Amino acid sequence: MKAFAQLIKTIDSTNKTNKKVEALANYFSIAPEADKVWTIAILSHRRPPRPVNTTLLRTYASELANIPLWLFEESYHIVGDLAETIALVLPNVESSTNKQLADFCQDLLDLKPQSEATKKAYMIEHWTQMDYYERFVFNKLITGGFRIGVSQKLMTRALAKATDLDEDILAYKLMGNWDPAKITFEELILEENKADYLSKPYPFYLAYALEGDLMDLGNPADWSAEHKWDGIRSQVIVRENELFVWSRGEELVTDKYPEFQEFVGQLPNGTVLDGEILAYPNNEIGSFKDLQTRIGRKNVSKKLLEKTPVILKVYDLLELNNEDIRKKPLAWRRKELEKLYTELRNEVSVFHLSEEVKFEKWEELVEERKHARAIKSEGLMLKKKEAVYGVGRKKGDWWKWKSDPFSIDAVLTYAMRGHGRRSNLYTDYTFGLWDENKEELVTFAKAYSGLTDKEFKELDAWIKKNTLDRFGPVRSVTPHHVFEIAFEGIAESKRHKSGVATRFPRILRWRKDKKLEDANTLEDLKALIPK
Repeated sequence: MKAFAQLIKTIDSTNKTNKKVEALANYFSIAPEADKVWTIAILSHRRPPRPVNTTLLRTYASELANIPLWLFEESYHIVGDLAETIALVLPNVESSTNKQLADFCQDLLDLKPQSEATKKAYMIEHWTQMDYYERFVFNKLITGGFRIGVSQKLMTRALAKATDLDEDILAYKLMGNWDPAKITFEELILEENKADYLSKPYPFYLAYALEGDLMDLGNPADWSAEHKWDGIRSQVIVRENELFVWSRGEELVTDKYPEFQEFVGQLPNGTVLDGEILAYPNNEIGSFKDLQTRIGRKNVSKKLLEKTPVILKVYDLLELNNEDIRKKPLAWRRKELEKLYTELRNEVSVFHLSEEVKFEKWEELVEERKHARAIKSEGLMLKKKEAVYGVGRKKGDWWKWKSDPFSIDAVLTYAMRGHGRRSNLYTDYTFGLWDENKEELVTFAKAYSGLTDKEFKELDAWIKKNTLDRFGPVRSVTPHHVFEIAFEGIAESKRHKSGVATRFPRILRWRKDKKLEDANTLEDLKALIPK
């Protein structure tokens, strides 16, 4: 644990990529084999399941620190991070643990089914055997991920440096459904086992949001365009007459979409399709809200399959006849995909092709983008015809050009302290819109991004002087300030008081030019819902 804690400290103390890679590479060169595996797992969001809930952790910590729970809670709201708060309030100790990271991870797996008394004894025993930073890292293992700026790509760079293996091969090895408690470093990284590759997807290639002017991309003839579909990015794999469906979050979701069994027996063995899972009620593309009824369901009932069927909107071909074709140009892969689709479209109803948008001038794409929402698209994707299918994000070859967001003018009604460096400021806001008679503000969205540091500080000072009531960490404030709130999607919702759910709300700008009565109404918001 000492070495792992020091690694996290080193990575967290720099924003320079090369220093992070060097620290990781050094660690992978000297750490015990089991610790290497768990480090890879933790930094790729495969941490052990939480064995102790946060309510119990707060109680144990306040008792050990000999402070009342209310004071611990106040400290937590100031610090903004539970793991750090616990590490700070507990008594300092001179000792340091000799247990390895892998031992702790196994402990956490074994601890989950135990009694509360056993959990309390375990936590107190180990808290009192660690220095501050070891305790902080230990708490992070239990409470959540390490937000330290280590991407999968950065980690594969470090592993490549430590093992002399190719980065793309390493990225592929780390994909899939491997268990850090059951696999060795040799099996995961060093060993070549063809059986392991049967179900493995490829690392997803991701696009950056378009920067600058569309015309800056150069000759339109060098580019391909298609619509950006609002679903679940996934890869559908057929190998040795078996089907595997992977989400971009590296979750195997084959059983969630039984419709895709159609691909087996029709799609040639050794084929990998990259596309978007879309809801398809009444034989037309549905909304993301429709698709949400299928996400996270343990059992997909016959009724749900009938109400919200799905399709795969395919836009790329990654493997053909058991050959990895990602290094072929997009234009070549696209032709092969179109051939495959032409052969199978009458045999596999869930196989839909994401059609190319034909254009000769950039102005034609500008017009096409204006009509994206009418066909349930989020905007456009722009891809270089000569581009290979890469790993992770890379600027220059793939761009996403989303439709302009919806926006509406709303009133600040509640505020809560932020987290991390904003833990001393009220930066998490709730907004309301006027009811039909403009007599009451109805809550409709929360947002915490979009203002400058200067604006956050200015608004924080105003909030502290204009608080109407307090509800734990939340303050209700005098209705006064108007903000333009942007969001990507909107749909009716029975779960929200407003009757409307918005996707990815954020502050577009502080409308100091508008008065309270100038804010929009709930009816204005509902009018934005696509018909």
